[in-house]
Amino acid sequence: MNPIEIVGGILLIIASVLIILIVMLQESKQAGMGAISGESVSNNFYGREGGRTKDAFYAKLTKILAVVFFVVTLVMNLVIHFVK
Repeated sequence: MNPIEIVGGILLIIASVLIILIVMLQESKQAGMGAISGESVSNNFYGREGGRTKDAFYAKLTKILAVVFFVVTLVMNLVIHFVK
């Protein structure tokens, strides 16, 4: 194992754990009982300010971490393929 493979493996583990934690922190997108009573998401504070909430931040962070995970995985596969 060369140092690039070790660093890539560590980055994959860190990205995986962070993705799991961030996804667990996000709230559910299901309407729940609010849908029965006719409550709309756009009628509350979080509907109007949706781009600035912590859930929006977590969603953006999840996308960024997923891209990082994907890129590191591709690079690792290329490194392993061309080094050996």
